[in-house]
Amino acid sequence: MGSSAQLMWGMVFGVIGFGYYRYGKKQGAVVPLVIGIFLFIFPYFITNIYLLVAVGAALVAVPYFLRI
Repeated sequence: MGSSAQLMWGMVFGVIGFGYYRYGKKQGAVVPLVIGIFLFIFPYFITNIYLLVAVGAALVAVPYFLRI
């Protein structure tokens, strides 16, 4: 985590990921569970802020469009 913007966006996506993880575990839904885990992990590997926000927004939208 290089800059404060990276840290802030990582925390935002981590909190959203925690919500998806809890929901997926409680409801037995695989997609929110897996997306929640990805939202925890991906900020550690992406250093570009714009790419971080784009990938995070795409991951947040996946459970809305992909319902299994």
